[in-house]
Amino acid sequence: MFRWGVLSTAPIARNFLLPAIAASDNGVATAIASMSAERLASAATQFGVPHAFDSYDAMLASDVVDGVYIPVPTAHHVEWSLKAVKAGKHVLCEKPIALRAQDIDQLITARDASGLVLSEAFMVTYHPQWAKVRDLIAAGTIGQLRHVQGAFTYRNLDPGSTRNQKELGGGGLRDIGVYPTVTTRFATGSEPLRLRARVERDAEFGTDRYASVHAEFADFDLNFYCSTQMAKRQRMTFHGDNGFIELETPFNTNVYGSALVHLHDTNHERSETFSFTSIDQYRLQVEAFVRATQGDANGLFTLESSKANQRVIDAAFEAGESGDWVAI
Repeated sequence: MFRWGVLSTAPIARNFLLPAIAASDNGVATAIASMSAERLASAATQFGVPHAFDSYDAMLASDVVDGVYIPVPTAHHVEWSLKAVKAGKHVLCEKPIALRAQDIDQLITARDASGLVLSEAFMVTYHPQWAKVRDLIAAGTIGQLRHVQGAFTYRNLDPGSTRNQKELGGGGLRDIGVYPTVTTRFATGSEPLRLRARVERDAEFGTDRYASVHAEFADFDLNFYCSTQMAKRQRMTFHGDNGFIELETPFNTNVYGSALVHLHDTNHERSETFSFTSIDQYRLQVEAFVRATQGDANGLFTLESSKANQRVIDAAFEAGESGDWVAI
């Protein structure tokens, strides 16, 4: 069994990754680290983790873990990923793995030099609903894909939240704008060529609270919006000349709703729904990651794909400032 260490007691670790590791068939959580003694003791007890460390460095220096999951604030992802690799640990780092695409180059270098597995935690790419969408598009089920629409929003006005702290990498594009981007790239196997965007910042937090992005691919367009201060919603639609595909809960399955993929023909005369209920995409992610450390990297989300995705987000920020089209 792969021995996991979890670098912090962040909510995503407690609510999703630690339960996923506990349910997985090839790994076990053997260590957790936190600078909060209270949260550390609580998480270790709740999940039966035998080793608790009061510093991240101490856990990385130990020999009780084979690899780590890193859910620290975004601004520190690159720093701790590099430290973990230097300590000889495999790394699954929460998204976005870096603030800028260029920062990922040093992660690629560290991965290649060490021979360790280093991957960004895009759990959606492991969910079978997205493999289904990819297969439907590739099979020509909706004809020629012409347009993709996406939305991902939530409402968070808490000034103490890391999502509202600019210096920690907070804001909507890096937190949730990455999802319409990565899933469109995953489902189509295509990369955007250029984009334009409108980005609105919060006067108090300085973070991007709303963004509307129009990206041009070679054969279709992607339009999506994301916000940290709107009513909770997520949706993705892939529209072709012979039909369209709708995903009810494209990103946070079992949280925003059930994972249902609806396929419609041209005149709505025939519809088919594919249901993917009771699937834990986080469990699928950690199991795939462990298999990669054992030599089977099939389906693993690569750092090269991370860099391509981050280039889109970088371009959206640039376009939001300039008001012009930005090449990707």
